[in-house]
Amino acid sequence: MSNQVQIFDTTLRDGEQVPGCKLNTRQKLEIAAELERMGVDVIEAGFPVSSPGDFEAVNKIARLIKDSTVCALSRAVQADIDSAAAALKGAARPRIHTGIGTSDSHIQHKLRSTPEKILEKAIWCTKYAKRFVEDVEFYAEDAGRTDNEYLARVIEAVIAAGATVVNIPDTTGYCLPDEYGRKIAYLIENVKNIHKATISTHCHNDLGLATANSIAGVQNGARQIECTINGIGERAGNTSLEEVVMIMRQHPYLNLTNRINTKMLNPMSRLVSEKMGVPVQPNKAIVGANAFAHSSGIHQDGVIKRRDTYEIIDPLEVGVDKSSIILTARSGRAALAYRAKEIGFNITKDELDVIYKEFLRVADSKKEVEDADLRVLCEKYVVVAA
Repeated sequence: MSNQVQIFDTTLRDGEQVPGCKLNTRQKLEIAAELERMGVDVIEAGFPVSSPGDFEAVNKIARLIKDSTVCALSRAVQADIDSAAAALKGAARPRIHTGIGTSDSHIQHKLRSTPEKILEKAIWCTKYAKRFVEDVEFYAEDAGRTDNEYLARVIEAVIAAGATVVNIPDTTGYCLPDEYGRKIAYLIENVKNIHKATISTHCHNDLGLATANSIAGVQNGARQIECTINGIGERAGNTSLEEVVMIMRQHPYLNLTNRINTKMLNPMSRLVSEKMGVPVQPNKAIVGANAFAHSSGIHQDGVIKRRDTYEIIDPLEVGVDKSSIILTARSGRAALAYRAKEIGFNITKDELDVIYKEFLRVADSKKEVEDADLRVLCEKYVVVAA
């Protein structure tokens, strides 16, 4: 089995399902071009049958992108698949992503059908999509809550029908990591033709486990992760692209690789945030404003002496210029001297003892001591500038 993990980005499809995050075609094209430049293997460009605007966007992205696979979503409905195929005309690497719900909940309450009829529909939609493109991905919606034995039957059948990728979504974000990992392992062990297809993860973040579940999936044999920039997506969001990429990068013993240019992660995060109008939470892993910021005196002293005492990632590796030493009432003398030097003042030990007392008074009166505040203090108490 290859150790290469395909990165499937669904920012333009699942990510856009967040209320208020609608993108126009020009914005989608801009994001798609940057995703390709960053090294994303598959770009899910949209759900063409959903609206004329989405159809147009998918079609224009399909014609623009040359290196990445361009994917269009459909339900197990003929009109959906026809629309996806039409929208993908002109694509260098087209993929139709089709499927149906497989859990008891979906079969009984959403689809009002039977397991045998759903199995037939799964085979039909895969074969029908295969008429248009060679690369067909089948999704077993709500696979996370689907009985493993039945799921294996469905997956074996759709691979026999021509599916090149089989998507095992934790649609409701319900699974625990070991549970989801065992599900992937079960399919590898019990689907006789599983070697003919790539297993994909698509995990939602309802319980905050999307990233953990995706990593558990690839540890157990999945070789594609479906994710979004900033973890944006339906309800609580999707697996975060930047998180899974950096987990693989930071844990070489996993023996998993990907093609992502990590120096583009921070700029890509900012681009998607700006275009969608959704701020990134400050404490967001990898790309949040506080991901490389330190305000505790103990942490600041350690980072100043050696960055990796408190940072496992070099900020430059993900496109951040440097770590931030934030001056607050919790900051120590080392941080104060460090920041003073950054703005042009070399503080002696005696000067530091005096200025630190004044600094704490200022810090207690405001959340953060800015450079302008620090400059006033230094000009008052420091004899020689750097």
